[in-house]
Amino acid sequence: MALYDYNRAMKLGRRQYQAALSKGEHPYLPVLDDILSYTDIVSEVNLGLVDIPLSQIAGTKTRGRTNAFSNGFMPLLAEKTEFAAKWATLFDYQEDEGIHDPIIAYEFMNQYYVMEGNKRVSVLKYVNAFSIQGTVTRLIPRRSDNKENKLYYEFLDFYQVSFFSNIWFSKEGSYKRMLEVMGKKPDEMWSDDDRSYFKAIHDRFSRVFTERGGNAIGLTCSDAFLVYAELFGYEAVRERTESQIQKDLVKIWEELVLQGRGGKIALVEQPEEEKPVSKGLVGRLLSGGETAPLKIAFIYEKTTEISSWSYSHELGRLYLEQVFPGEVITTFFDQADTESKVAEAIELAIASGCQVIFTTTPRMIQPSVKAAVQYSDVKILNCNVNTSYSSVRTYYGRLYEAKFLMGAIAAAMSKSDRLGYIADYPIYGSLANVNAFSLGARMINPRAQVFLKWKAVKEGNALEELNEDGIYYISADDMITPKSLTREFGLLHKEEDGTLTTLASPLMHWGKFYERIVKLIRQGRWGNLNTKGKEAVNYWWGMSADVLDVICSKNLPRGTNRLINFLKNSIRSGSFQPFDGDTYSRDGIRRCRENQKLTPEEIVTMNWLVENVVGSVPDLAELTDEAKDLVRLQGIKLEENTEASAPAASPVPVAPSPAPSTKPALDGGKDENSGTGR
Repeated sequence: MALYDYNRAMKLGRRQYQAALSKGEHPYLPVLDDILSYTDIVSEVNLGLVDIPLSQIAGTKTRGRTNAFSNGFMPLLAEKTEFAAKWATLFDYQEDEGIHDPIIAYEFMNQYYVMEGNKRVSVLKYVNAFSIQGTVTRLIPRRSDNKENKLYYEFLDFYQVSFFSNIWFSKEGSYKRMLEVMGKKPDEMWSDDDRSYFKAIHDRFSRVFTERGGNAIGLTCSDAFLVYAELFGYEAVRERTESQIQKDLVKIWEELVLQGRGGKIALVEQPEEEKPVSKGLVGRLLSGGETAPLKIAFIYEKTTEISSWSYSHELGRLYLEQVFPGEVITTFFDQADTESKVAEAIELAIASGCQVIFTTTPRMIQPSVKAAVQYSDVKILNCNVNTSYSSVRTYYGRLYEAKFLMGAIAAAMSKSDRLGYIADYPIYGSLANVNAFSLGARMINPRAQVFLKWKAVKEGNALEELNEDGIYYISADDMITPKSLTREFGLLHKEEDGTLTTLASPLMHWGKFYERIVKLIRQGRWGNLNTKGKEAVNYWWGMSADVLDVICSKNLPRGTNRLINFLKNSIRSGSFQPFDGDTYSRDGIRRCRENQKLTPEEIVTMNWLVENVVGSVPDLAELTDEAKDLVRLQGIKLEENTEASAPAASPVPVAPSPAPSTKPALDGGKDENSGTGR
């Protein structure tokens, strides 16, 4: 029987060998010594006895007779060899008692290379075992800017506190996110219970994920586990059984597939053509009679009295009730300023029968996705841009179109070349707004400079600082707050005596935005965008969709008004766009060539400033706590204000390990790579 299985394993190995050759890949096991010949190792650490996932065992330590195995660890030698007989003996032992003798291996860049025990690994891989114990030595490479190297050093930091080896993420920052999901600080040492619970749930999830074909979707098991823990909560998932995990994976599989595809986003730049809707008694009879009103909830982070953002969305909600009298019923929940409060508001909305929920800030994305996964029949949309989830659709306006016009107005009105711009948060979309304003100003005045300040920094008053620098034409907040008496909004002109005049202001007409989306739902066109698991959907509408405008003061000169109306109509018709033609960033890099224009994706993900901007993006350490939370969620990539130089590699603590097995080794020798050991 064992020789039959050897023959079957050998056929698998030969298929792997042929498949590798057809792809131009190396058909045998990778050899660590060959890899290390061009790698600078700065430290070796004895990890003791480790439970090694077989999926992470990549090759062999020394060259020897590596042609005995395919690159998938299946045997290649003929069945009448001594090698085949020993492999078959090991197979019998695994079937009768189980292989318990630890192998000897080296870990490098979170993959394992066998020094002694290759045939044991081969047998266990053949029977689809999950792991094998091994005595492991870790080899630490010199730190570099290579992505894999950076990920490995993030893993080492994670290991410093967890002593957990069997985890590997493919995206930078994921180890830190994992600790945050667990409620752990970066330097907080794990207890034995912490380690035991984490290992148990991570192993259970990995088995289920692998059995379901997860290895084919482009994510590591750990990548998928992080998404799982974020969506369901770590405290909840650590108690899940494998059968429960299987059911959970069915709910979030499209999210995982989307992440494996790189989190692609479908930017829907224009609303669909509207279908005519029959009205009156005849229309109702033809459509099957009266339909129940659509119940819609809006969730605000702050109250509408103190927040211009919440107030603008509240105006949108009231507009909906005017447009669809008797056809929609709306409600709102405010002061949802934490994830738990957002989750509670969503639960209350669903319990009251709401079929559509709009969560109105990017901070609400995580509880929105969690709820969408649990309640797949409820349509949840989040006001956000450049966030990729399959269960939740996002929506945002192309505000940069309005900012371009405001920059042109500022340059036309100012006698100085110096203009000001006060930005709020350094998140995706904000730099496109700054740059569009600057390009609009430069179109009118080639010498125009835009001095950039940030509201989100801890210290200083942006408006006062600009005034002190002699800058009086400034783009400030986009909208007034109901309870505030200030006129510091829109494009403002501040005289030396302190008199304020608002020259123009962008108008994001959220009511029309919501009207378009509600029509999609009521007319049964929601499913027209069948992108589940393929792309995230973001409704990214602007002037051409009639949801964005610029309101100008009557005091603008007639010529300036005519110019702005011409530019507005050109943007609306699509004959002109702000990011068009020769464009350079502050660092001298050419970002767009003549007769070309930036793609929507390049605009959404913009993380650079055009050459006539004076200023920079603040470091994370400079921001307020509220701003830090938003930037961590959706920000342009910023780093903590820490030392720039990389610390020297230091030995990693050795995890506590059980005593080695006292059972005698089956092979009685250590010449594994000569093809005779086990």
